Amino acid sequence: MRAHLTQIVAGLLVLLLTGLVEAQEAPKDPPPLGELDVLRLEKLVAEDKAPVYVVHFTQADAADSAQSFTSLNLASREEKNAVAAEIAGKVVAIDVPEGRRVEAGHVLARLDDATEEIYALEFEEPAFITLGLCYEERPRFSGGAYHPVLKRVDEFLKQPLRAAMTVRQKRAKVVLDLDNVVIRQVEALKAKGMTSPYLKSFVVARVNPIRFRPKEAPPLSFDEALGRMTTAAEKFNPDKIRLDDLAKSGGAPDEGE
Repeated sequence: MRAHLTQIVAGLLVLLLTGLVEAQEAPKDPPPLGELDVLRLEKLVAEDKAPVYVVHFTQADAADSAQSFTSLNLASREEKNAVAAEIAGKVVAIDVPEGRRVEAGHVLARLDDATEEIYALEFEEPAFITLGLCYEERPRFSGGAYHPVLKRVDEFLKQPLRAAMTVRQKRAKVVLDLDNVVIRQVEALKAKGMTSPYLKSFVVARVNPIRFRPKEAPPLSFDEALGRMTTAAEKFNPDKIRLDDLAKSGGAPDEGE
């Protein structure tokens, strides 16, 4: 009886020790990517050591890492815009079955050739697209000062999204070039002692060609309106502006101030 109990205890000890060894050797789930890991990935790509494979053992960790990937700095703003212009559209077909190996040059999916105006519901206003690209280029851009004008002259384009993106980028540049002139005039007003938060909105309103345009007059196109505004902004004379003029303007404070 005693020998039988000894065998049972010995067997239990073996099972216990085996379990401890397996627990020690079992791979631990890697922690989500941290700031250091993101920098390491950027360094590997910069050194042309891509592709880089990141392995996870749980879906939750993979989701956390995917969120960290959004901060990876792997392309310039110009490159990102170029990619966006190339891939704009909705996926209408996926041509590669799940799990199949692919190589460079294989067609993975097909996009539709819908025009920008078809997505009017998603975009809400055409001005929002142009202003969004302005903010992408200049985060402290004061879009609120220009929205009343763009809302009147900007319109959805009857072009496929890829071509429309190119037009939008050109329009955003026109607005930003105008903004450069307006900023210069705002600084001139500040030099005269005017420190109102409405300075940029005031200057934009003063050079707005639509503000006092007769209702029966034909509408101005985007290029016409922004061209006239830029010319007027260049001719704007800060020396002729009085504090009373600024007080009467009202409006929303400049976002960039």
